[in-house]
Amino acid sequence: MLPRLLLSTALACFLVAPASAQDLRRRPDDPIPPQLDTLYERGLAYLAKNQTDAGAWSDSMGGEPGVVGLCVIAFLAHGEDPNHGPHAKVIQKGIDYILSQQRESNGYIGSSMYNHGFATLALAEAYGAVDDPKIAPALKKAVDLILNAQSRNASGAWRYTPESRDADTTVSGCQLVALLGARNAGLAVPDEAIRKGLAYMARCRGGDGGYGYTSASGGKPTLTAIGVTCLALAKEKEGKGFKNSLGYLRDHMNYRDRHYPFYFEYYMSQALFHADEAAWNEWNDKNLRYLSTIQRADGSWPGPKGEAFNTSASLLSLALNYRFLPIYEK
Repeated sequence: MLPRLLLSTALACFLVAPASAQDLRRRPDDPIPPQLDTLYERGLAYLAKNQTDAGAWSDSMGGEPGVVGLCVIAFLAHGEDPNHGPHAKVIQKGIDYILSQQRESNGYIGSSMYNHGFATLALAEAYGAVDDPKIAPALKKAVDLILNAQSRNASGAWRYTPESRDADTTVSGCQLVALLGARNAGLAVPDEAIRKGLAYMARCRGGDGGYGYTSASGGKPTLTAIGVTCLALAKEKEGKGFKNSLGYLRDHMNYRDRHYPFYFEYYMSQALFHADEAAWNEWNDKNLRYLSTIQRADGSWPGPKGEAFNTSASLLSLALNYRFLPIYEK
């Protein structure tokens, strides 16, 4: 029906191979649950139908470039052809919107480092796949802003604005994942920047493996999932801290974040996928059942953060089943 993208982490390049929606390139030992395609495609249909002419979404957070970035990644993570497929215009409009929100002066996207981080990740995942020469320079400027913000930060990490002198694990985790995504795409990201960011995250990890918000106290599963995701993507999975944090997540497999439920889904799926195959399989089954029971008839997911964020984050928590993006490969 439409091309699917296979992305190689080793070469950080993109190869397009035609396949039907029912004929995805899957490993025999990694079958995709039969209900997943229906669930995912309904979510994409909702996003495609409700995108504005400008390329954003009109709900409470749908105009944030970071949310638009997550929506774009949700399409790419399903293997949609961004140049000629049925959702190509949706993807391109989303990228155009992100680019329109980038400041020419310094490369800053949006009005917060949350937005900047997720938008940068979207550009990194689109780089090389989307036929748009504007992406490469925009991605380079976005990465440079993250690195410059870190260089001015006393903690070697990030918080709400590029000028912030303090840091927290949510914003810092977002920037680390964006940098790792850009490095996968072939951009030069200094190892020292990753090391310093991970060192800050480690200072916020308690003895039980749980990550706190700005210190090692008050550990929470959502924050711990962010920390584990960063370590796993950075290929830092051998230390005692990583093992303790993974054990913490295993002990919270039934946790639901009351305030940021889909943010938790998004990171928990990635953390377990990269860290523990058995735990991810258990989580994936539960997550699929849970999300299938609360998906609306129109394909969206409800919640206080707006349908665009809720739907894209839900889809991305399921996208590990497809493994089309470098960030979703082991």
